[in-house]
Amino acid sequence: MALIHALDRQRNLKTTNLASRWTHLAMMFQRLFLLQSFLLLSLTTATAKRLNTIPRLSPIGPRVWRDQPDKTTSGEFDGEDFETFFYNQTLDHFNYRPESYDKFPQRYLINSKYWGGANVSAPILVFLGAEEPIDEDLAAVGFLVDNAVQFNSLLVFIEHRYYGKSIPFGSREEALKDASKLGYFNSAQAIADYAAIIIHIKETLRAQYSPVIVIGGSYGGMLASWFRLKYPHIALGALASSAPILYFDDITPQDGYYSIVTKDFREASETCYQTIKTSWSEIDELASKPDGLSMLSKKFKTCTPLTNASVLKDHLDTMYASAAQYNGPPTYPVNEVCKGIDGGGFGDDILSRIFGGLVAYNGNLSCYVNAHTDPSETAVGWQWQKCSEMAIPIGVGNNSMFPPDPFDLKDYIEHCKSLYGVPTRPHWVTTYYGGHSIKLILQRFASNIIFSNGLRDPYSSGGVLENISDTIVAVKTINGNFLTK
Repeated sequence: MALIHALDRQRNLKTTNLASRWTHLAMMFQRLFLLQSFLLLSLTTATAKRLNTIPRLSPIGPRVWRDQPDKTTSGEFDGEDFETFFYNQTLDHFNYRPESYDKFPQRYLINSKYWGGANVSAPILVFLGAEEPIDEDLAAVGFLVDNAVQFNSLLVFIEHRYYGKSIPFGSREEALKDASKLGYFNSAQAIADYAAIIIHIKETLRAQYSPVIVIGGSYGGMLASWFRLKYPHIALGALASSAPILYFDDITPQDGYYSIVTKDFREASETCYQTIKTSWSEIDELASKPDGLSMLSKKFKTCTPLTNASVLKDHLDTMYASAAQYNGPPTYPVNEVCKGIDGGGFGDDILSRIFGGLVAYNGNLSCYVNAHTDPSETAVGWQWQKCSEMAIPIGVGNNSMFPPDPFDLKDYIEHCKSLYGVPTRPHWVTTYYGGHSIKLILQRFASNIIFSNGLRDPYSSGGVLENISDTIVAVKTINGNFLTK
C-alpha cells in the first residue's frame, strides 16, 4: 500500500486511447535507439598469475586522483527523489525443494517524480543492478533522469542479489560462507529476481499496460540483453551498454581486451607506449639483482617491501587496464598516465617514468602498491561470479605492450576449484543465453535491443558492434564512458 500511496498523485491524468499510447511508446523506443553508450568499468586486484584476473564489469569507475576528488565528480544527484522498498524475494526460482522457498529482502528504488502515471500507460525504465550495491549506480546513471523527464517515465533501480542490502541467509557472512550458499548466486537467478519485482511493481501500481525498458551497463548490460531474450513478455526492449556477451567460449579472441588497452595507450602517446612496453624487462632485470626488490620497493614507494616482482607488475597491469576502461571525460586517465610517464618528473630512466605514471593516476600518496585493504563486497562477490559462470577468457597475445600471457582454461578451473571446491562452468553462458552465430540466431526471434559500445573500452572487443536487424542495433562511439550526465 505504501507504494500505491507514494504514487497516487500520478494517477489523475486523462486517459488516452490505446492506439495513441502505443504510438507514444513507438516514438519513445525510436528515441532510445539514438542514445549513446554509457559504460564505466572497474577492475579487481590482480594476482601473481593471470588465472583469476577477469576485470570486473561495472558501470562505476575507480576513484583516481584521490587527492583531487573534484576531478572525478560524476555530476549532481538528488537521492531525495528516490524511495526505497524491499521485496520479499524467493531464494531459488528454479527448484521445488523446501529450501527453495526461503525468502530474503531485495532492495529496489523508485523515482516517480516524472512519471505520467498508469492511466496513460507511461513507460517504466528499469535499471538492472550489477556487481555492486545499488547506491553506487544511482549517482552514476544521470542520463536516466534526463530521459525520465522526456518520456514521463517511472524510474526503477533494482539491486542484484548478494550485493548491498539484498543478502540471502540473514547476513553477508552466512551468504558467502561456502559454495552451498553461493550456489544461488548467479545470473539466471538474478534476472528471475528482476522479473518478479517488475511484475510486483506493475501489479501494485495497476500499470499492466505501461511498457518496460530494461537498462544496464557492463555485466548489467549483459543482464539487460539476456532479460529481453528470456522475458520478452515483461520487457518490451533493452538497452545493453558495453555488454561483452560474446567474450565467452572463445567467440572473441582471447587477446581482444589487452589489444584495445594497448591501442588506447599507443594512440595517446607513442613514447608512453614504448616506455611501458620496455618497462617489464627493466623490472625483471632489477629484481634479479642483489637487493633488487629493495630498490624496486624504494623506487615505487611500495607500502610494504616487495617479495617478488610480480606484485608490482600486476599492480601496473591493473592500473593501465583500468585507465583504458575509464578513458573518457572528465578525467581521461590514459592521457593523464601518459603525461606522467612522458613528463619525466621523477627522472629520465624507464622505471622513474613509470613511477611518474603511477603518481599521475593515483595522486600524491604516502605509498603506492600492495597497500593493505580489506576486500570490498564487490571484489568478494565478483570473484565467485567469475569462478562459477562468468569465465571470460582474457589473455595477452604477442602484439601488445604487455608480456605475452595466454589464458589457460585448465589452470583457471583448477584455481577456482581450489577456492570454492567446485569447478567453473566455462560453457554455461553460451548454453543458457547463446552467443555462437549471434547474428543468425537473433535475427530469427529477437527484437528491440540496443547494444552500445565505446570503442576505446577494452570490453568492446566482446560486444555486438554491428547491426543485426532493424530492431537489434549497435551504437558505437569513441569513448564509452557516458553513464553520467
